[in-house]
Amino acid sequence: MLKTATPSRGTPLSPPLLLTSLAGMLEEWLPKQRWFAGKGLPITELSVVSMTELHPGCLHLLIRSRHAGSSDGCYQLLLGVSEDLPPHLHHAAIGRAGAGPFEGLTVYDALHDPRSAMLLLERLRTPGAAGPLRFERETQSAIPSGLTPRVLDGEQSNTSLVYGDSLILKIFRRIQYGINPDLEVPWALAREGCSRVPAPVAWFWTAEPRRTTLGVLQPFLREATDGWTLALQAIASGADFTDESYELGRATAEVHLALAHALAPGLPDRHAGGRLAAAMIARLDTTARQVPGLVPYAARLKAAYDVVGARVLGRPDQRIHGDLHLGQVLRAGQRWFVIDFEGEPARPIAERRRAQAPVRDIAGMLRSFDYAAHARRPWRPEWAQRCRDAYCAGYAAESAWDPRQQDALLRAYETDRAVYEALYEARHRPDWLPVPMAAIARLAKGH
Repeated sequence: MLKTATPSRGTPLSPPLLLTSLAGMLEEWLPKQRWFAGKGLPITELSVVSMTELHPGCLHLLIRSRHAGSSDGCYQLLLGVSEDLPPHLHHAAIGRAGAGPFEGLTVYDALHDPRSAMLLLERLRTPGAAGPLRFERETQSAIPSGLTPRVLDGEQSNTSLVYGDSLILKIFRRIQYGINPDLEVPWALAREGCSRVPAPVAWFWTAEPRRTTLGVLQPFLREATDGWTLALQAIASGADFTDESYELGRATAEVHLALAHALAPGLPDRHAGGRLAAAMIARLDTTARQVPGLVPYAARLKAAYDVVGARVLGRPDQRIHGDLHLGQVLRAGQRWFVIDFEGEPARPIAERRRAQAPVRDIAGMLRSFDYAAHARRPWRPEWAQRCRDAYCAGYAAESAWDPRQQDALLRAYETDRAVYEALYEARHRPDWLPVPMAAIARLAKGH
């Protein structure tokens, strides 16, 4: 049995006192986490934004980290404190405190502790408050008790708990103040009657320093397989993927149409195109300084952004997914579902909630087909092109608008996505850099 522990000195915990136990180990542990945004930058300071005891031996924390020469970040942690960890929690250990109120005790990531995970679900079953935390639920949806939790592998920017293969709780690790699109958008689509997106069942947020989404509970599609896995399976077996791509295009259009009705975009901004083009050019300039192979293409790539600055749009701006690719869609039976409406976590939340051109989502999916085609040798550009065409045809069948009719605009957004990919791969996965660079060479020729 896990022996949880609390400070033995009887002194009430305060943020400065807490950090005497935690600061050193967190400064070492945080940069190793996949969801930590400040990799490669030394942490210069940690501070506690909020601190709540969820149950004895488990603290909910919002921790702000500051870095030399870079902006800071706020992170959500659930920390357990124990005298000794059982073997099944050794992988979750953060460190043993050498000073402060937890001196001599082991601190660990409590999301990996079944007891803490089950008590967190119980909080969502029975709405209420715990300090600044607020737990809410959709009263029409059932949340069974006693579901066995497990941490879902493979995520990069968040941590998700699956309960009994029927519910999934996404915990947002990097926190930005405000409502998270991954709650706002699925909730709006559920009200619109769109069944392509699992509807929120429960959620929790903090009231301090202002209302901010911390986690969302949704149905878990246990029989579903993500689009990336399905695409790689098709390539490996030599199977065609055009029928699936066509239906995925229809699903994307269906979600876009529902979003246009569910979330009003507000008044058009006649200066938005110019600002967007300037941002794309700035991103290209930044990337070219770090990826020298981009430099020979820079002038021709910038020309592709002219159509954005001129505000020539295929459809009016509206709310979109914001980070659509094959890993963000699930197929259960013959039906596609769209998930993860958080957008790109590195971008400001206000930007992610802004109305944008639907073609941005389409460009993201086209780039994803390209990645799948390059994931195995030999490269399969003809496979990607067939999928791209089928996807756009499916989108056109549902929306009565064919993205290929706005070829220049589509190329601009695909170029911007490829530039983003080049910078990411150069920093994190150099072996994958040839994938966006091949696209950049093609796009620079106007193809």
